[in-house]
Amino acid sequence: MGDMTNSDFYSKNQRNESSHGGEFGCTMEELRSLMELRGTEAVVKIKETYGDTEAICRRLKTSPVEGLPGTAPDLEKRKQIFGQNFIPPKKPKTFLQLVWEALQDVTLIILEIAAIISLGLSFYHPPGESNEGCATAQGGAEDEGEAEAGWIEGAAILLSVICVVLVTAFNDWSKEKQFRGLQSRIEQEQKFTVVRAGQVVQIPVAEIVVGDIAQIKYGDLLPADGLFIQGNDLKIDESSLTGESDQVRKSVDKDPMLLSGTHVMEGSGRMVVTAVGVNSQTGIIFTLLGAGGEEEEKKDKKAKQQDGAAAMEMQPLKSAEGGDADDKKKANMHKKEKSVLQGKLTKLAVQIGKAGLVMSAITVIILVLYFTVDTFVVNKKPWLTECTPVYVQYFVKFFIIGVTVLVVAVPEGLPLAVTISLAYSVKKMMKDNNLVRHLDACETMGNATAICSDKTGTLTTNRMTVVQAYVGDTHYKEIPDPSSINAKTLELLVNAIAINSAYTTKILPPEKEGALPRQVGNKTECGLLGFVLDLRQDYEPVRSQMPEEKLYKVYTFNSVRKSMSTVIKMPDESFRMYSKGASEIVLKKCCKILSGAGEPRVFRPRDRDEMVKKVIEPMACDGLRTICVAYRDFPSSPEPDWDNENDILNELTCICVVGIEDPVRPEVPEAIRKCQRAGITVRMVTGDNINTARAIAIKCGIIHPGEDFLCLEGKEFNRRIRNEKGEIEQERIDKIWPKLRVLARSSPTDKHTLVKGIIDSTHTEQRQVVAVTGDGTNDGPALKKADVGFAMGIAGTDVAKEASDIILTDDNFSSIVKAVMWGRNVYDSISKFLQFQLTVNVVAVIVAFTGACITQDSPLKAVQMLWVNLIMDTFASLALATEPPTETLLLRKPYGRNKPLISRTMMKNILGHAVYQLTLIFTLLFVGEKMFQIDSGRNAPLHSPPSEHYTIIFNTFVMMQLFNEINARKIHGERNVFDGIFRNPIFCTIVLGTFAIQIVIVQFGGKPFSCSPLQLDQWMWCIFIGLGELVWGQVIATIPTSRLKFLKEAGRLTQKEEIPEEELNEDVEEIDHAERELRRGQILWFRGLNRIQTQIEVVNTFKSGASFQGALRRQSSVTSQSQDVASLSSPSRVSLSNALSSPTSLPPAAAGQG
Repeated sequence: MGDMTNSDFYSKNQRNESSHGGEFGCTMEELRSLMELRGTEAVVKIKETYGDTEAICRRLKTSPVEGLPGTAPDLEKRKQIFGQNFIPPKKPKTFLQLVWEALQDVTLIILEIAAIISLGLSFYHPPGESNEGCATAQGGAEDEGEAEAGWIEGAAILLSVICVVLVTAFNDWSKEKQFRGLQSRIEQEQKFTVVRAGQVVQIPVAEIVVGDIAQIKYGDLLPADGLFIQGNDLKIDESSLTGESDQVRKSVDKDPMLLSGTHVMEGSGRMVVTAVGVNSQTGIIFTLLGAGGEEEEKKDKKAKQQDGAAAMEMQPLKSAEGGDADDKKKANMHKKEKSVLQGKLTKLAVQIGKAGLVMSAITVIILVLYFTVDTFVVNKKPWLTECTPVYVQYFVKFFIIGVTVLVVAVPEGLPLAVTISLAYSVKKMMKDNNLVRHLDACETMGNATAICSDKTGTLTTNRMTVVQAYVGDTHYKEIPDPSSINAKTLELLVNAIAINSAYTTKILPPEKEGALPRQVGNKTECGLLGFVLDLRQDYEPVRSQMPEEKLYKVYTFNSVRKSMSTVIKMPDESFRMYSKGASEIVLKKCCKILSGAGEPRVFRPRDRDEMVKKVIEPMACDGLRTICVAYRDFPSSPEPDWDNENDILNELTCICVVGIEDPVRPEVPEAIRKCQRAGITVRMVTGDNINTARAIAIKCGIIHPGEDFLCLEGKEFNRRIRNEKGEIEQERIDKIWPKLRVLARSSPTDKHTLVKGIIDSTHTEQRQVVAVTGDGTNDGPALKKADVGFAMGIAGTDVAKEASDIILTDDNFSSIVKAVMWGRNVYDSISKFLQFQLTVNVVAVIVAFTGACITQDSPLKAVQMLWVNLIMDTFASLALATEPPTETLLLRKPYGRNKPLISRTMMKNILGHAVYQLTLIFTLLFVGEKMFQIDSGRNAPLHSPPSEHYTIIFNTFVMMQLFNEINARKIHGERNVFDGIFRNPIFCTIVLGTFAIQIVIVQFGGKPFSCSPLQLDQWMWCIFIGLGELVWGQVIATIPTSRLKFLKEAGRLTQKEEIPEEELNEDVEEIDHAERELRRGQILWFRGLNRIQTQIEVVNTFKSGASFQGALRRQSSVTSQSQDVASLSSPSRVSLSNALSSPTSLPPAAAGQG
């Protein structure tokens, strides 16, 4: 089913409809066209066609109160007629497509062509072959038998190319599979509350059917289209569909249309589902954008024929989305930078590629020149026509050597290492309760320098309990005995708490014996309901007497009101309003308070100040959150103007003030200490009052008494950062944030302002990398703005999860520390691999180059080079990228954005080991035959059999790499390279495996690998020289890096280059006249870079699909990312559809360069 493209989906639904049209009172088509209307039009249409929403419910055979019966046959029928609630995903690439993509690599294409020419020539025996005068330049005529074997080298090269391609394709394939698994897991975790057979149940979003009655509340992301049937104060953010940021107020009689993919910003209610999946508004847009893939055009036509109206209606939406994307791109530029690591890697790869290109070009030129001069000038041979094929064969051989140098120089293992490392980390992070939605967030987290954390639920357990109360003029330090409270007050208190809270909030019996009762719903309300139970009262009877439908008016909680009120009609037709909220806010609105006798008495401002001093501040200093419960009575006539909130929420009578404790999670103080030791500043941003916040910050260890720090309230913070005109000034923020540790009573905008201020600050020499945690809908902007946004998996709303990069599945702060550890580990793994890879590259290139120049033949043959390159790169990237992280990673400061990828220490290691390896290889090359008393392999003729001499060189080279791989496990100059080696079984397996294969190649590789079998003593020497690497590693570690000032670091990102366009322009200017010739080669190299981009692309594809409702909004950001290597000029709307139709199409990087 999942593979069905949208057009099949439609036609199937169409067929079903015609056959089942009569079973329900309205068809899918009618409902779809109804959902396309907005506001008053919709109301009119409903009135004309159906009567009212109740009538639609009847036609859909559902009850607004009881919901669907929920029987399997009924649900099945609904799915058949109205469709299922999922959008068919795009087909994954087949393995063959991936193979084809891997084949596009330019270096491989060059190799294939060279190998084919070499093959063709080996089968072509020209008449002049026997002519002595042709090719004696290399001395020694060849055996007849050997001439037969000329084809082997070409075949072997082709074979190794096939190996490389298969390995690459397999990696891409398994990667994509992993992402899909991850994605489906994210999607399965999305549940929604519906009413079925009178029971409120949570079901996976994909299970929702037309006719379901869904309960919606603050913070939900609507999973399907529907009509609003009952609720209060519902406000929706429809910007994801319309691009307008104003919240839309919904009501049954003015605007009942609720659309999928929109966010509930306030209020709660019920809706009847009228369209799901591809028929919902989001689904229609997806269809128009061709999310179904290849059959885009066909489907577009089909959709247009089906209903021109729908297509026309959606057109402006699409362009609106396009415009929106442009603004978003500007606003979010820093989010769209390539992740720090990718920026550094791309730059490094380009540098290496240029060097390799120059080296290989020179190698080929020298070889060709030497051969021609030697043959035609020195030996004065005439150019004989019958000898041409022989000469061509020589030139092809030189060309192959040149290409091999290039292949070895280009580190194609790099993108592989990054991908393996990230994919491995993401998989393991799942176990550590981090669900990574955007791959690069994992690596960015390793560089984090600041964490802005919520208090409730993240640093604390989010299990609220009332521990103190002030009722009837008495301050109780623990829960009072119910008999000590006046009966009238007690009854008022129970009613106020039971009625004025969401009815979805309940306290259920514990699941296991001896566990705590389960708190469901809003935790603060659970705390208050718990207080009612502790007073030996019960809230259920009160609620059943006054069911939700009977509530007259509800002012739901939001971040502006900071209180919640519910109005009910009393039996005598008068009204009573219960209120609860932050004590300092609600107490300001109280003019009376219940005395010990349960009678209201006057409550003057000075009484209030006294109460704040005597009751509220002491509670807050104990780290309690204070909530005030109050009520007010209104006469039945004249009925008050309920929309005038300021008059209504005033002149209240205070019933009680309670202190709610939210204990600090036991593991948090330790986690925060680790962060501080790792050089990460933890800041607390909370809506609580400043005393509570400070008390908890001290408990957590965010602030230590006696230190120089700031704790500010939102108001004070805003006063300090704004100038006279009320505009925010960066330099004012710069004065505050370095010392700020606690921001209390903060609004979502304050949080966003703080995060933005820290990120944009140039106050420190390193740009700060900020992580933010959030759970509420209001945290969305801050989560999006941050470098890494963490959303809470349990308490978090859909909106917060949508905006985040990583979801903490256990809502626990200590999981963030694990994320830091993994992020740093990714960075280190890649550095380890780089150190190893570059040593191999430097040595192989120099050996091939000098060998070719001195002996007209590379000591390491093409096939051997490919083996070293493929196996060393691919396997080493696996071995080094899967090192598990250790606690020691948390002992160093973050690297920051500008630190180079290859530090001085690493440079020292690379050059040090290269010196050792080159010395030994050249010794073996020039005096090896004397040392081992064997024939010299130098100056052998074209098809001569492989020599023991060159086999020893090849074998020694591989042995040295194997032992150097162990050295590469440490990059900070540590002595013990074996530390924790057995904790990484993959590493051990790979080292041993490579060794075993090497034995096979040398002993049985024969002609294809240009190897001749070696004696045991020769093997011993090879291994001995390899072991020398470990000893030499210790020698290098002894040299202090500080002395080696001349070593340059590489792979540094400067400020300018964080924006990719500039990087491109710089590169273009750098090319001077001498390099003009190399332009073409350079373009080739840039296309060769497509490997790295493919990796980035796959990551993006995954991003774009992380959950389908948010995909549309993110799509714009994905496009800009996939094109950050190309110039960002294409209009956003065009690229939007391109990005959807071909997530892994390669950006035209070369075009930007050419």
